[in-house]
Formats: sequence, structure tokens, C-alpha cells
Amino acid sequence: MPYIVDFTNVSTMGLESSPVAEALAGLRANEARYFKNKYQHPFTVVPVVESRETLDYVNRILKEERDIEFAAKPLQTSRFQVDNIRFAYVFYEDGLVVNVMYTVDDPKKRAIGFKLSEGMEVPKELEGTFKFATQKSKLAGTIRGSFFVIRGEY
Repeated sequence: MPYIVDFTNVSTMGLESSPVAEALAGLRANEARYFKNKYQHPFTVVPVVESRETLDYVNRILKEERDIEFAAKPLQTSRFQVDNIRFAYVFYEDGLVVNVMYTVDDPKKRAIGFKLSEGMEVPKELEGTFKFATQKSKLAGTIRGSFFVIRGEY
């Protein structure tokens, strides 16, 4: 069942099994606030069992571009388009958030981003390969993030 993320009343709905559920919920709310403020678009998530297609899409890009496969359990996804940009998100139980930003008409503006919830370790799949910048958020605390450019067509 779809859930529109509320960034004023942060909820751990769907993320309860995460050891960093509060921080992950804050990170999810931070994304919701961004899309509401920038695009006037509601950020909606669905359980992975209802969105295998989105998970498969993100996994395919990760595998083909960088041979990355995460061991962590995926909990929720989100997939939508605003303007000419397609977005896909996967929220993992360990606190990791993976997002795809894929512009429809500009292959130079396509990337996969990784965001780490406060309190989680860098996943072993990303250790030593990516440098993480930090950002402060009222909703999510300290967020560590990194990304890579997508070169293929998806």
C-alpha cells in the first residue's frame, strides 16, 4: 500500500525493522521535503513486495555499472518522474538509501546516489570505493552521501 511521506510528522512506518529506523525515517522525510519544496511533488513509498520492478531496475543499474549487489534487505521503494527526470529510490534495512536520477533528454545528467543514515556503518559493498561527503539535516541528523555517474542506457 502506498504511503505519502510526511516530513512534518516523521514516522518510521515500514522501517520498523531497521536498527536505525528513526534516522532512516528522518532521511526519508528529508527526501520528501526536498521534492515537495523543489517540485511540489509528494514523495510516496511502497513496500518492496509491491514494487519488485523498481528494485529490479535499481539493482540492474548497480550491477551493470559497478558490479554492486547489496546484501542488506530492501524495505521500501519509490519511483516517479518530475519534469524530465526519472527518480527511483530503495530504502534498505541497514539505513542505506540508494537513488537513481535519470534525465530523459540529457545523458550527462544521470547518476546513482548513496545516502547513509546517521548511526550506520559504510556498507562493505561501498567500502574503499566511494568517498562520502557529510550534510546536516534537521530531519535526519548527519547524512553521509556519495554518487557515481550512470554511463549506460536504462
